Amino acid sequence: MKFAILVFPGSGCDIDMHHAVKSVLGNEAEYIWHTEANLEGFDAVLIPSGASYGDYLRPGALAQSSPAIESLKAFAASGKPVLGVGNGFQILAEAGLLPGAFLRNKGLKFRSGNAKLTVLNTDSKFTSDYENGQVITIPFAHEYGNYFVDEETVTELKNNNRIVFTYADGNTDGSTADIAGVLNEQGNVLGMMPLPERAVEEIIGGTDGLPLFNSILKRWSENNVSHA
Repeated sequence: MKFAILVFPGSGCDIDMHHAVKSVLGNEAEYIWHTEANLEGFDAVLIPSGASYGDYLRPGALAQSSPAIESLKAFAASGKPVLGVGNGFQILAEAGLLPGAFLRNKGLKFRSGNAKLTVLNTDSKFTSDYENGQVITIPFAHEYGNYFVDEETVTELKNNNRIVFTYADGNTDGSTADIAGVLNEQGNVLGMMPLPERAVEEIIGGTDGLPLFNSILKRWSENNVSHA
């Protein structure tokens, strides 16, 4: 399986994502600079965290004007998996690929640490290796981690099982309905604020992010590898 890691000016966790895919999972991974905008030949796109364009205007707002976004939208429309974490989630929301918007944390300060998440949906191509209701620990680092959607959208997300992760430890930053990760309508685009690529090795604090990447690989294998 071949992963594209979409890099914008100010992306800060692209190396972490590359390490997780290439060194830990043993799959192909290639950095794609945002102006190249060519995602042909890839099986999945990963949008890492950081501060694209310095988070000027608001996080992800300037990135959505990049040449890469139209290519990303076409890639997502093809049904292939797209994962955006942290600032990557913010970019997906700004680009209209996921609902919602991001506000500053309730405490108005940057925070980092480990978040406990509850897995609510194990039917997605990102979460099949988790158990329903499982509580996992994933690192986070954000100032604009306060995910906002209106009540009508929350109802829609719940009714269609599109809320994948919720905060299980108090939701300090104020996200609506404790949401930490959501899917698009088609189910192939996932945005989440915590950073699973930082939870793939015991030496850096745990492996609760590994099942997410393994789920992507498993679903791809089921659909693309002959078992005859």
